[in-house]
Amino acid sequence: MTGKIMPLRERDTSTIQAAADAFLSSPRYANPNTRRGYTGVLDRLLAGLGASRPLAEVSGEELAGLLEQLWGRCVPATWNRNRGAVTAWLSWCAASRIPAPVLPASAERRREHLNATRAVPRPAIERALSRRDVPLREKTLWRMLYETAARASEVLALNIEDLDLDARRAPIRSKGGDTEWICWGSGTAHLLPRLIRGRQAGPVFLSERRPGPACRPAAKDLCPVTGRARLGYDRARVLFTRYTGWELHQLRHSAATHLGEQGIPLQLIMAKTRHRNPRTAMRYVRPGAEAVAEITALLEPPRRRG
Repeated sequence: MTGKIMPLRERDTSTIQAAADAFLSSPRYANPNTRRGYTGVLDRLLAGLGASRPLAEVSGEELAGLLEQLWGRCVPATWNRNRGAVTAWLSWCAASRIPAPVLPASAERRREHLNATRAVPRPAIERALSRRDVPLREKTLWRMLYETAARASEVLALNIEDLDLDARRAPIRSKGGDTEWICWGSGTAHLLPRLIRGRQAGPVFLSERRPGPACRPAAKDLCPVTGRARLGYDRARVLFTRYTGWELHQLRHSAATHLGEQGIPLQLIMAKTRHRNPRTAMRYVRPGAEAVAEITALLEPPRRRG
């Protein structure tokens, strides 16, 4: 019967494509940001393994080899993030009684070394955000990420109809699926109207070109005026690094650190960054080198009066 929803055990989940589609449509991954990230990873796997192959024929060693080929040379955080998406899929398959491979020990998580310099000095950020050779789209995105201290995936998921330009805020979906608010300052407020001029709906941040027929995105990720698609995280990350040499997430780290250096209580910083665990927030609120150098002067011996 047309329109009838078949139970999972009656669906065809034997192929890699079918198993991936069933995983991505499960209620557990209803958060659009999570689903978008997992979709990007699984699409790369499908292209490498062959979407029509039976999943049961894929060995753990073959899958580990493809992971190494795709992301083996990336930094540990990128490797762990993409590996985590794959293991989430495989765990879901196992729980759903779908025959699936198990990753071998060679594809284990990699240690992420703490980088005490992830916070960029505030003058350096201001110089980067004021560069004349940076396009309006990038300048608006970077300024918004810094002023909101939000995750890049959250900001990139914003639509024009979400924006409250007068109140300088917008609702976003958090990692846990809750609706929360991000707030920006005068810099973003000055740039946003220029970026969305002539558009009333659709993604705030758009890609440079219209998508081809082979990679047509969902209607919600297309601009009804220009036909261009929503800007993806990978493209935004690459451009930010190309212009600045930094990682995109450093804008969030830097915002939290700069607030801490100005004596803002941790509770307010957690409200701004929307961290629930103080220990997690403390990883970002690390005083920078300039703040440490400034307080060092307090340890100097008092000057003698002449």
